Amino acid sequence: MRAIESVLLAAALIVAVKMAMKNLLKEDDIKKALDQFKAADSFDHKKFFDVVGLKALSAENVKLVFKALDVDASGFIEEEELKFVLKGFSADGRDLTDKETKAFLTAADKDGDGKIGIDEFEALVHE
Repeated sequence: MRAIESVLLAAALIVAVKMAMKNLLKEDDIKKALDQFKAADSFDHKKFFDVVGLKALSAENVKLVFKALDVDASGFIEEEELKFVLKGFSADGRDLTDKETKAFLTAADKDGDGKIGIDEFEALVHE
């Protein structure tokens, strides 16, 4: 497979996963969750996961959401991606502050590698 075909395939997969996320979560719940944490330093991942509807999803569906949030398709959500995680739910989402980003990463990163793996994300959502 040529490089351009690989890039196109990866882009198509990302679009498909993002569309799947839209089918898994209700737009009203996404809006409600983003509105609740609109103010800087107000983000609480546990409350957000509950309000947005992630907590009610199966482990398999939470992993689909993870793949949509893993912008670079590395298999991990790194600190830089985590800062923009709310935008993964809606373009209207705000950036997390550095404090919120670090707290979120600390809560999820159980193996201490500085990034969130798919199983760590799923476990955090269903805590």
